Amino acid sequence: MILDNDSLGILAEAIGKLQEGFADLPDYAGYPAGRERLVEVLLATAERLQDNYPYFHPLYAGQMLKPPHPVARLAYSLAMFVNPNNHALDGGKATSAMEKEAVAQIASIFGWQTFLGHLCGGGTMANLEALWVAGQLHPGKKIVASEQAHYTHKRISSVLQLEFEQLPCDDYGRLCTDALERRLRRGDIGTVVATLGTTATGSLDPLHLILPLREKYGFRIHADAAYGGYFALARNLAPEGKAVFDSLGRADSIVIDPHKHGLQPYGCGCVLFRDPGVGALYKHESPYTYFTSAELHLGEISLECSRPGAVAAALWATQKLLPLSVGGEFARGLEHGKEAALLLHRKLEDDGRFVPAFEPELDILVFAPRSATLAEASQRSRRIFESAARRGLHLALAELPARFWRSRGLALVEDQPTVTCLRSVLMKPDHFEWLDAIWERLHLAYLDTNATR
Repeated sequence: MILDNDSLGILAEAIGKLQEGFADLPDYAGYPAGRERLVEVLLATAERLQDNYPYFHPLYAGQMLKPPHPVARLAYSLAMFVNPNNHALDGGKATSAMEKEAVAQIASIFGWQTFLGHLCGGGTMANLEALWVAGQLHPGKKIVASEQAHYTHKRISSVLQLEFEQLPCDDYGRLCTDALERRLRRGDIGTVVATLGTTATGSLDPLHLILPLREKYGFRIHADAAYGGYFALARNLAPEGKAVFDSLGRADSIVIDPHKHGLQPYGCGCVLFRDPGVGALYKHESPYTYFTSAELHLGEISLECSRPGAVAAALWATQKLLPLSVGGEFARGLEHGKEAALLLHRKLEDDGRFVPAFEPELDILVFAPRSATLAEASQRSRRIFESAARRGLHLALAELPARFWRSRGLALVEDQPTVTCLRSVLMKPDHFEWLDAIWERLHLAYLDTNATR
């Protein structure tokens, strides 16, 4: 495995171009070079970083870790020579404009031309802002989400001192709309969180079925599309999944994480509000920050203050190279991941030794080895996970409700309420081409564990 270092020459060329913009400044050496010590420390850093799983490689198919595109790495590095701060225009003049352009391109995926939005430190902060606005608009009312929604919603609600309640999901990991309507009849729900791409299974809450309930009961809809939002560009969704994404533009707020499927380094989330009027909720006074320009400062519409302009530069450059368009190179990468998950699902079903919980809606697949009991299936999942890792294939484990497998013949005896299962996240476009290698290692891991029973 050879890491990309050819692009460093491109970075050097770009640094020269950047330097031209500051040619009128008097010479300044900056920090003392200390080259020998610098080399020593960086080599020590490289050695420490070897103690990682190969997150960048297609044989890593465990957690939601997608390598940044080279252009994102280069643009981020280039911007760090200036180190802009996108809080106020004084600190991030160019990168603030780049952030606004990049965020507008993301909003256009959902058909929004007029909106309020900005980048955040990640999905947690983006969801916090969305629920903070929800609490301001519906004070004293509850936030509800599926039991398979990300745990951050419960935790954020606690931070915001908003009441939070989990609702049941169906046998496919999606928010149960019948349970939701029964709960809505009590009249104390202010916001419903619809998750588009649950962390464990990649399931899509039925947003298209939740929207009519909003008209009847008058709550806000927050779409946590941190993981799945970009799939609005994919053309190989199942009909129900397409209906979900076609409805996304009607949500009141949307969170999407460019540092997941958007090919960005970590520290890049995005929150969007359909009504730009919610910006009034952010209004605050600063005696030293906002007086240098009549133009809107990003710090005036975000809860975070200092934010790295390098993140905006990386996102802007990536979207310049790979436009967010249906049928484009970026969208095809998403489609390849979905196709890889579907192909692995078919292999598992045809093989018979493993039982997938259900057909993947995005690029996440959960499955377990067929066994006599659920306890045995869970134990064997853990052993396969460990054996696969020794063979270079890195999967993940998840603890999921037994009912996800109840009609699928996983075990003869349901002796526990949950199943520890195997989980693969096939989010790299290269996963499709590497599926044979993944399958071979999974097969061998199964044989390893079968022999040691």
